[in-house]
Amino acid sequence: MSQVACPGCGAPVEFKSAASVMAVCEYCKTTLLKDAGSVRDLGKMSDVLEDYSPLQIGTSGRVASGAFSLVGRIQYQYSDGYWNEWYVLFEDGRGAWLSDASGQYALTATATLPAPAPPFAGLAPGRTFAYAGRTYTASDVRSARCTAGQGELPFAVGQGYEARVADFRAGEHFLSLDYSAAEVQLYAGIALALDDFKPQLLRDASQISDSAGRFRGKVAALSCPSCGAPVSAATGVTVHLICPSCHAEVDTSGDTATVLAAGAAVAAVPFTLELGARADIDGASYTVLGSMRRADDEGSAWSEYLLYSAGRRFIWLIETEDGWRRAQVLDRWPQWDGGRSAQFDGRVFNQSSNYRAHVTFAAGAFNWRVHVGDALRVSEYAAGRDSLAAEIGAEELTWSLSTSLSLDQVRAWFGMHVHAQTQPHPRYVETANKLVIALLVLNAIPLLVAPDPAWVYTALAAGAVYLPAYFLDRLDAPQP
Repeated sequence: MSQVACPGCGAPVEFKSAASVMAVCEYCKTTLLKDAGSVRDLGKMSDVLEDYSPLQIGTSGRVASGAFSLVGRIQYQYSDGYWNEWYVLFEDGRGAWLSDASGQYALTATATLPAPAPPFAGLAPGRTFAYAGRTYTASDVRSARCTAGQGELPFAVGQGYEARVADFRAGEHFLSLDYSAAEVQLYAGIALALDDFKPQLLRDASQISDSAGRFRGKVAALSCPSCGAPVSAATGVTVHLICPSCHAEVDTSGDTATVLAAGAAVAAVPFTLELGARADIDGASYTVLGSMRRADDEGSAWSEYLLYSAGRRFIWLIETEDGWRRAQVLDRWPQWDGGRSAQFDGRVFNQSSNYRAHVTFAAGAFNWRVHVGDALRVSEYAAGRDSLAAEIGAEELTWSLSTSLSLDQVRAWFGMHVHAQTQPHPRYVETANKLVIALLVLNAIPLLVAPDPAWVYTALAAGAVYLPAYFLDRLDAPQP
């Protein structure tokens, strides 16, 4: 470890790793470049956006390959959001990177690229890449720019540094191809959940709230800068607001809330769960931050709710005409070759639907930029009460796992004043109707030549099929 005096303010700046060539002064944000025994001042670096991430410089962790600590950070922004890349220093001096995006983590280190990389322009979510005997699927393909840096880093970057990156996944394995320089760099590693690397010295909820400032503090009401109506925002999660009153789009990723696009008064779309509603789920308090209506090309529509709890993963609640589902984005991907089945946790999921979904209405706060008209291709795979969904957009492919919920469970979480806006699909009656029609078709000729009592028996048989189905659907209907 070496220490130098910051040329900007004189404060001590430490280089913990011999491989680090750049550091950002904690006090005045001067960027220092270590070069042949001297230190040069490269100017000021912008402050990082303190988001909801529990990680910070000094956070330590442990994986199978050893113990490490976080010594630096680069923050990247793209068209719909941002993410952090933490520079990791292992106890034996090895360097690595910990990607931190919307509560999803991946630990990677520099690896040898065995063959020429595919051209960046030819990549898209869902494309495959072979490496070390595995076939990886592209999950993200996007361009971003560096907006801020912190701590020490192994190469020089500055505000505005452009990055072109493609990420790939295969189960828990993770690859990243960085096209930012003339020579493509490969990083290989694994996807992780926060608990997987046994983190220490994390920021707690109060620290996040205190450091995040007015718009990135605890869940609170923010006045829409366009119309003045209150909108719930959350610690560092909210980078995009859609005012439920005037539908203005507001960027809250900076120090002030800026209107991106003025909206107009819109007819209220009824949602079962109100923005700001709270629920006790799995021992944690969750808040409904955002609500969306989505529809497919055949006219079916449903509601989706984004739930947030400090220090926990996001939860999505999905309300359709068939009932409720709870969904979560997966860190570890299923085995899937693009076909009609996928394998996950030792189970086979068979394709149940394939459709195009688009956003028809959105309100509240989201951790990415949401627009009416945003469209994705969705493939769903079912196994019992559980369902996998692959959502493919222009720059990203995500997998999520959902399971069905009863209305009673939703009421238990949010209170008894939950009234469904959509009615369950009459599945039993629909099946009964088909059976009755089949019964009449099969008995059409005998009924024409049989005596009158035959009609009575046929009507009784039809009633025996239809009435139980009718009452079963009534039992499934939401109670007032």
